[in-house]
Amino acid sequence: MNKARVLVSQGMLAAVYVALTLLLQPISFGPLQCRVAEALTVLPYLEPMCIVGLTVGCLFANLLGGAGILDIIFGTLATFLAAMLTAKMRNKWLAPLPPIVVNAVIVGAVLTLVNVPLETFFPTFWIFAGQVGLGQIAACAVLGLPLLAVISYTNLFPKQDK
Repeated sequence: MNKARVLVSQGMLAAVYVALTLLLQPISFGPLQCRVAEALTVLPYLEPMCIVGLTVGCLFANLLGGAGILDIIFGTLATFLAAMLTAKMRNKWLAPLPPIVVNAVIVGAVLTLVNVPLETFFPTFWIFAGQVGLGQIAACAVLGLPLLAVISYTNLFPKQDK
């Protein structure tokens, strides 16, 4: 793939991530969230270059509507780490697992820090992590796996089998 095509494709992926997140802003942010754009986080399973577009998209989405500086930094880091781990998955059925777990832990911690007093962090963290995890299951597994199947079927990312 030439450099211009990579740049354009990753820019488009970032734009789709931002557009979905902001279009569905009421359910994309907050303690009880289902960020539908996270369905796209399965794409690095097929094409590791998608890590770039997803990370940039998450950064801009969090800049425009997130929970402040902690979300901008750590929410974006969560998407980056999850995308990196997804690219290394050997089984397509496990592709949603990294974004579910990583976001539940990192975004759950961020939401706990910005919403409750520090002395109640540990008991409250599990509630926030569970809520984020459930939203991630809906986005990454329920929506992401069918997306992965459609993209695999259309051969959008012609690539060697894992």
